[in-house]
Parts: sequence; C-alpha cells; structure tokens
Amino acid sequence: MFNKLSKPIIFLIFIIALGLAVRYFMQGSHVENGNSSSTQALFAATYPNEKGQPQSLKQYAGKIVVLNFWATWCEPCREEMPELSKLYETYKDKNLVVLGVAIDDVDAVNKFVNETKVSYPLFTADMQGMEIANNLGNNKDVLPYTVIIKADGSVAKTYFGRVTQALLEETLSQLLEK
Repeated sequence: MFNKLSKPIIFLIFIIALGLAVRYFMQGSHVENGNSSSTQALFAATYPNEKGQPQSLKQYAGKIVVLNFWATWCEPCREEMPELSKLYETYKDKNLVVLGVAIDDVDAVNKFVNETKVSYPLFTADMQGMEIANNLGNNKDVLPYTVIIKADGSVAKTYFGRVTQALLEETLSQLLEK
C-alpha cells in the first residue's frame, strides 16, 4: 500500500518545493511603495566619495534617486555603468540623480574611476553598504542591486542584477511625469 502512495506523495512534495522556490525568487524581486524609514537612514548617512572625501547623502533627499549598489570586482556591475551614466546625463536636470554605492574600499574605487569614465556620483561604503542594501530590500545579497527612490523618500521599485536604461526608464517615466 505504501508503494502505491509513495509516488503521489513524492510528486506532491516536489510540487510544494517548486512552489516555495518560485515564491522565494519572485518575492522581493521588486518592492513597490515601500516605507521611507530605510531611505531616511540612507539620507542621514555620510560616505566617502571615490577620492575619500566624506559626503552627506542628505544633499540628494527630495530628488528621484536611482541608487545602484555595485563593486569593482562585479562584472555585471561594470557592464551596466555606461547605461547608468547615460541615464544620469539624460535626466540630471529633471530632479533625478543616479548614485553608486560601492561595496569596496576607497582605493579600489579610486583606481576603477581612473580607468573607467562614470558621470554620476560614487560613494564607498565597504560592507556597510550591504547592510543599507538589505534594509532597502536586497534580501538575497545580490550585486548589482538597484533601488528607485521617489522624491518623497519612498521606494518605487528595486531590481536584482544588471539593469538597463530602458528598464529603469519604464519606472522613471511615471515618476518624472508628476
């Protein structure tokens, strides 16, 4: 009798496991209308730029922010930077800023910037940057990780992995119309 039930039970367990796996990967793929407590902590922070000079992120509060967490050793992070630079150049006069937070030290970012042109502001946060990313929805510890923050400080959307300008513009077009 157990042999007759074992196949359906195994199949049921497989279906449940598959459902949980899909839920895990789909959950957190984006957060919409998030609360602003995590962004308040972000805007209260001060991080060194690529030259090691401390910069307050408070100067970006009240703007639409495309916040990109990256690292110099992360190839997908490096691949998306030209599009993020182009996005920044296109929309910087429309109350939008692109910010890069490196999960790296100042020396690594400084060396990277000397070799690669990036038009938007970069900050170095070492591993503290991952804590910020986690507070903003990066529950998978993935890089790159991008957060779009509305001018009111709430999270509009998050992206795990490499983004493109076109993908970001889908969300930004709605925010820029307001």
